[in-house]
Amino acid sequence: MDISDVSDTAKSANATLVKPVSNAIRILRHLSLVGKPERSVDIARQLSINPSTCFNILRTLVQEDVVDFSPLSKRYSVGSGLARLVEQLVTQGHRVQMAKPLLQNLASRLRVTITLWRKMSPDRIVIVSSAASPTDVRIDMAEGQRLPVLMGASGRLFATQIDLHDPMVESSFEKIRWARPLSLEDYREDVKVAAERGWAMDDGHFSGGILAVAAPIYSPANSIEFTVSAVMFRGQRDEEGLAEMGKALIEFCNEVACVLY
Repeated sequence: MDISDVSDTAKSANATLVKPVSNAIRILRHLSLVGKPERSVDIARQLSINPSTCFNILRTLVQEDVVDFSPLSKRYSVGSGLARLVEQLVTQGHRVQMAKPLLQNLASRLRVTITLWRKMSPDRIVIVSSAASPTDVRIDMAEGQRLPVLMGASGRLFATQIDLHDPMVESSFEKIRWARPLSLEDYREDVKVAAERGWAMDDGHFSGGILAVAAPIYSPANSIEFTVSAVMFRGQRDEEGLAEMGKALIEFCNEVACVLY
């Protein structure tokens, strides 16, 4: 099953360009490519940016530690903060890659599709790694697939750290298109149960005929940034089997946390 996020694509196509942000990225890209310090006026001229605007953007980037400024030469260069940011992203991506064999082993052992979800923003989650079931008839979950943060079994886990009585959260919930009707009251009860037993389940609400069980991966700060989900067809496991799978996922998440953090 490969579900594309059409709404996000449409939003991106109709998005308004924020010029200062665009110019800041262009400046960072330029400084990275030239590989040497440059004056503000030279950067502005080469990028066709208003000199005053360019200067103000550079000052902001210096304050954010992604650009360095030399008072002696009056020149700007890529800052150490940008290098640290890139290093963190590369390191996180490498750790996700290291977790892939573990996901594949679990998928083979449980004979279901296993996905690793990450919270990418306050309102979105994304599949960063996926291992398909080794069975002939299986469910494929595409890496890069994005969903509203409240959706699915993983969404119920992220929701344990969200105020579900917040009017904005309630509004976001009402906009979700479920395959099977789900009231906010029932959803809150699902989240409560998930918090108590340590794993969550979505029984056909995310996608018709599909059942998912998920467990959280806690960060050192005890926040949920990742979840692991087992995806299968409805009726593939009985109630006892689902409970066993939930416990297996909890144990697995404790193991994979050592790789991701």
